[in-house]
Amino acid sequence: MHADEVKKIIERQLDGCQVYTAGEGCDFQITVVGSVFSGLSPVKKQQLVYGCLNKEIASGAIHAITIKTYTPEQWADIAG
Repeated sequence: MHADEVKKIIERQLDGCQVYTAGEGCDFQITVVGSVFSGLSPVKKQQLVYGCLNKEIASGAIHAITIKTYTPEQWADIAG
């Protein structure tokens, strides 16, 4: 599996989010930025992203992922 495939899977399911992916094989680093995360706990944010990838995780296509999630406001603070 390639990082761009992971990106497309998440973008299809989390409308209006910006998705940045890195990695290859079955190990990926994922950053997702979107209003959908406003007001959610860190666990709920992670669950939203994991939910997009359940099929790939269950099949073994994705084995390890690191997820970072941000609202657009948080991202603007980080990106400067």
